[in-house]
Amino acid sequence: MEKYAALLRGINVGGSNVIKMEELKVAFEEMKFADVRTYIASGNVIFSSMEANKAKLTGFIEKKLLGKLKTEIRLALVSFAELKQIVEQAPKGFGKEKDRRYDVWFLMEGLASEEVLQAVKPKEGVDTMAGGQGVVYASRLISLAGRSHLIRVNKMPVYQNITVRSWNTAQKLLGLMGN
Repeated sequence: MEKYAALLRGINVGGSNVIKMEELKVAFEEMKFADVRTYIASGNVIFSSMEANKAKLTGFIEKKLLGKLKTEIRLALVSFAELKQIVEQAPKGFGKEKDRRYDVWFLMEGLASEEVLQAVKPKEGVDTMAGGQGVVYASRLISLAGRSHLIRVNKMPVYQNITVRSWNTAQKLLGLMGN
C-alpha cells in the first residue's frame, strides 16, 4: 500500500466550492481507499492505495469526485516519498524567517517548475521563488505583501495547474502521512 496526499484545488476558498471535509472523507472511503483522513478545510486528503500509477489514480479520483459532488475538482497527488523529498529538498533557510510567508505550489501532472518560474517574475526585494521536483517554493515579505508579484499568478494560465499550500501545511501533511 502506498500513502498519498490528494491536494484538491480551489475548494473552500473565499466561500466558493464549499465542500465539507467529512463529505470528502466519505467520498474517498467509497472509492475503497484505506486509512482515509482529512486535514484542515482546504482540501487535503490522506489515504492509502494499492494503485502505483499516479496519473491513473488522479484521473480516477477526479472522475469519482465529479460524479459524487457534481463539481469538477482538480488535484495534485503526491506520495509519501515525494512529499518527504519536497520537504527535505526545500531551499536552504526556507520557512525560517518570521517576517516572510512561505508557500509550496504543488504542480499538477504535466506542468514543470521551469515553466512556472518563466511565467512568474518575483518582485526583487519582496519575493523569492525556487523550483523543485513537482513544486515551486515561494515566499514573500509579509510587510510588503501588497507589492508581491506572486499574487499575480492567479491571473496566469499556469495557475490552472497549481494548488498552493502553506509551508506549515506541507510539513504537517508529511507528519500525518508518516504516522
